[in-house]
This record gives sequence, structure tokens and C-alpha cells, in this order.
Amino acid sequence: MVDDDDSIREVAEVALGLVGGWDVTTASSGADGVERARELVPDVVLLDVMMPGMDGPTTLSHLRADPLTQEVPVILLTAKVRPGERRELDGLDVSGIIGKPFDPMTLASEVSEMLGWV
Repeated sequence: MVDDDDSIREVAEVALGLVGGWDVTTASSGADGVERARELVPDVVLLDVMMPGMDGPTTLSHLRADPLTQEVPVILLTAKVRPGERRELDGLDVSGIIGKPFDPMTLASEVSEMLGWV
């Protein structure tokens, strides 16, 4: 889970850990997220779109350029819900897009469904 907002990371960690039963690692920036993904090679990365420094699309390009992480599924988290903004994100190499605020009780099942894990 990569998000610069502490509260979003905490809610997602609880939602995916306690509700979903998953092991969750968080990162507070794109650069930290890339580093952790290289170390852990996770099953999926949930990635905030708008972050200072390295934003979500830039972070995604770094993940895709690295042989260790290029195949890791990425799901974007975004507050951008207007159709024009959403279309811009649809062109990226991601497994799905989840709008913020998300429902903590259904986040794990939403991610599982997007990845075909159900």
C-alpha cells in the first residue's frame, strides 16, 4: 500500500489485514514504495495517484521498468472520479482503479475481484 496520507494507509492496512487476512506493508512515498516492492515482490501494489515528489503514474513506470516488479499487479487508488480524469488513468497498465474514499469493509474483496482471486 503506497499512499502519502497516514490515515489512508492506516485504514487500508486494517481493512486488508484484519478484514481480508492479508499481510500488508505500507510505504509513504513513491520512492519508498518502489524500494519496498523490490525487496518484497508483493502479490499486488495499491498505489495512490496523487502524491508529492513521485506521483502514482511515475511510481508505476518505475515498477514496470524493473524486472523484479514489472509483473506485479497494480491497483490505483484515486480521488479523481471525473470521467476525463478517469479515462486518463484507464490507459495505464494497471489491474484496476478504486475511488477514494473506499469502503474498508469491502476493500479486500474489491481487490480480489479485480485480480480474479475469487
